[in-house]
Amino acid sequence: MSMKEIVRELQGKAAHLALRMPISWVNILAGPPVTVDGRTLDGRTQWFLQLLARSGQKPLEQMSVAEAREEYDAVMPLLGGRAAPVGEIVDRTIEGAPAAAGAGRLRIRFYRPAGTVARLLPTILYFHGGGWTIGSLEGYDLACRYFCARSGCAVVSVDYRLAPEHKFPAAIDDAVAAFRWLAAEAVGLGIDPARIVLAGDSAGGNIAAVAARLLRGEPRPPCLQWLIYPATDMAFDSPSHKSCGEGFMLTRAAMEWFRGHYLGGLGDIDDPRASPLRADDLAGLAPALVYTAGFDPLRDDGRAYADRLAAAGVKTIHREFDSLIHGFVGMRGVLQAAARAMDDMVAGLRHELAQLGR
Repeated sequence: MSMKEIVRELQGKAAHLALRMPISWVNILAGPPVTVDGRTLDGRTQWFLQLLARSGQKPLEQMSVAEAREEYDAVMPLLGGRAAPVGEIVDRTIEGAPAAAGAGRLRIRFYRPAGTVARLLPTILYFHGGGWTIGSLEGYDLACRYFCARSGCAVVSVDYRLAPEHKFPAAIDDAVAAFRWLAAEAVGLGIDPARIVLAGDSAGGNIAAVAARLLRGEPRPPCLQWLIYPATDMAFDSPSHKSCGEGFMLTRAAMEWFRGHYLGGLGDIDDPRASPLRADDLAGLAPALVYTAGFDPLRDDGRAYADRLAAAGVKTIHREFDSLIHGFVGMRGVLQAAARAMDDMVAGLRHELAQLGR
């Protein structure tokens, strides 16, 4: 283990100890509650952000892409909690987008829940967050294990191509290819082709939302969209981008750093494959569960997308976790409010899948 890894592990342990203090202590140390747009930040989240600010961590937009990827994948396991037990985890490669798109093969990670009998499982096809630039199967392993264990679904996590090496719309092409491969191979994998959920958080939520629209004409389209604080408009001009653009981990500067790496230019903003909120027609899409966080620059864009879906006649359930920040999917191990939110999201998914069978 390198000295850098040792220091990072010690910092992680120190943060865990600090965050496990009695809430009365946390409230004293964190100071007066933070309120924005009529919402009050969760006390432990406020303390977590203060610890992060004191850590001396360099802002994302000041890192190289390689540094940001290394840091993200190293920190995620420190915050994600204990590994949930699952029945099987298999890594494999599949055919990606057509060769003309330069995709080649895609790596996926297949999670099967423990204790399942011989039957066709509903499946979450998951696209990780990370601004289309960072994040990996390894960084999201704990979250995917949890989703698999608690939902009773298989989970297929997709290692889609990242920017800036692969610009927009490479990630979208990979998502469409991954769904089509999974739908075609489903029965042989023990998966129900009629119950494939397109899911993701942040940039992954963007990818899932776009793919859901592009795949609505398939013989067996996705059965649900499970969108967790999705990025839906690359213009970044909604009110929450201003009110929550500093101090809550995901910043305006970081979002612009991501966008600069992902898009070919600002002219791509209007493309509905980049900004699903700008699509002309959202009718006929799979039912959607849309979750947003109160202290998140993407909050208003996610809510606006849920409203657009509902207006187009798509069954849509939107819930805001008003005391949480962007990225809480990776913070189950240190923030109780994040753990409760993840429990609630999985409960919502299980309920909607049960309704499909009626």
